[in-house]
This record gives sequence, structure tokens and C-alpha cells, in this order.
Amino acid sequence: MRLLECVPNISEGRDREKIRAISEEVKGHQGVQLLDVSSDLDHNRSVFTFIGEPEAVKDAALSLAVRAIELIDMRGHKGAHPRLGAVDVVPFVPVQGIQMEDAVRIAKEFGRELGRLGVSVYFYEAAATSPHRRDLPSVRKGEYEGLAEKLKDPLWGPDEGPAAFNAKSGATVAGARFPLVAYNVNLKTEDLALAKEIARKVRFKDGGFPNVRAMGVDLKDKGMVQVSMNLTNYRVTSLHRVYELIKEEALLRGVDVDGSEIVGLIPLRAIEDLFRHYLRCRDFSIQQIIEQRILEFE
Repeated sequence: MRLLECVPNISEGRDREKIRAISEEVKGHQGVQLLDVSSDLDHNRSVFTFIGEPEAVKDAALSLAVRAIELIDMRGHKGAHPRLGAVDVVPFVPVQGIQMEDAVRIAKEFGRELGRLGVSVYFYEAAATSPHRRDLPSVRKGEYEGLAEKLKDPLWGPDEGPAAFNAKSGATVAGARFPLVAYNVNLKTEDLALAKEIARKVRFKDGGFPNVRAMGVDLKDKGMVQVSMNLTNYRVTSLHRVYELIKEEALLRGVDVDGSEIVGLIPLRAIEDLFRHYLRCRDFSIQQIIEQRILEFE
């Protein structure tokens, strides 16, 4: 079986009716299974995870995007997470029986079709059309509020769709990538400057861990702050390494960790290191998990 995963992030995490309606667009596609929907009030963002045959996944992603663009108006959007548009980012991830180049082809077909509907589309990661567009934070720099000016820059014309600012929908970033782990650590303080300082210590661009992106986020509804991260290659930098550093840096400043969270789904292999590190099961393998062996037997 050929399996492709898609993990669209949309700029709506508060209106449950809108999120439900967008979810239904995915459920309506035969050959596609919606695995998870994660919404966050402070980020005002929802992450959908679905899987299936490549062409069916592309069609489901397009249906989701069209419905989200219809329902979300960026002119009134506020949230802690960076974003360019109503459908902020649509990554395609090869899972089984397909290669990265297949995921790139699907991402570009998706972007081409969305562009024909009047949405400005940028390609990133393995689908990037030039090196300066490969990194998602670079593409999203300036966010929605700076998009009108960005579109005027010859270096930042869209790969698909109009080079004109659409105030309602903004722009979409589409691409193909390795499985990503979205991981957040909440701190028992309202000091946003502290969260930002710790984020600088863990993220790669400021000398932290390879393949880690991080930012400090104010969780107003919870009365806390958060170090919000993307681990773009968990095989290079594992969850426990970033968690331990954040906990250590927070404790040095007299602050405790309230807890941590995974956004969406993660590969089972990302769990192996947690067993090996915290339980000292140095030879632990996912092959020791009963459900995994049952799946292999089937």
C-alpha cells in the first residue's frame, strides 16, 4: 500500500463549528483516514492529520483548504502562532511505499490547483523552488501582517497563484518533508521574556540543538508561557534532550515546568529514546510493543 500523510495547519483554533465543518471535508474522501485534529485556543490554530493513497490525500487536502478559506477571515485573526494565511501550511509526508519526490509532486500539484483558485502559494522544504524558500520560518517571516509588502518583493513572488494580497485568505505554504514532531513545554510563569530567552537556547539558528525551531509563546488563558517547538528530525535531536535543557534553564531562574504536550501525531520511533533515557532500557525497540508486532503480523 502507498501511504502519504498530510498535516495541514489552519488559522482557526477557537470556533468548534468551523473546525468540525473543515474536518468533514476530509472525512468525505474515500481512501483517506482522518487520524487526528488538534486545536489550540492561544495559538488560534488547528492541525489536521490524515493519511491515504497519494492522489486521494491531495484531493482531500484541496477540499479542506477550499472550505477553510471560505470560513476563515484573516482580517480578524489573532493568535500566538506565526501564520501567513487561513490555510497556513500544508506539508505532505511520505510514509510507506512512496519516495520524497512523490510527495514533492503531490505538493506541487496541490499548490498549482490552489493557486488557480486565487490563493498565493509558496513551496518549502523538499518542494522549495530556491534555497532561500526552503526554511518555513523564512517563508513566513513578516507573517500575514507583512504579506502585502512581501508580495511586492521580486524575491518573494508566489510560486503559484496571484502576486496580489488577498486580505481575507492571505497565503499558503505547501511542501514535502520528513516527519516532524510539534512539541511544547509549558512554564509556571507569566514571564514571556524568559520563555523567549530559553527558546533561543534550544533553537538551532541561535546555537542550540540541530533541527530544532523554537519560540516563546504567551498562554494568556492558562496564565503561563510556553516554549513552542518543531523538531524537524527527531533522529538527530530527541524529545528528552530539549525537554531536559528547558527544565534546567527554567529551574536556574526559579521556574518550574508545568507540563509538556505533543501537537498532533508523532512517529513511534520517536518514543524509543524516551524509554532508553528515562527508564534506562538501553536496548528497547518498538518491536517490543505488542500492538506493533500485531500490525506487522497482519
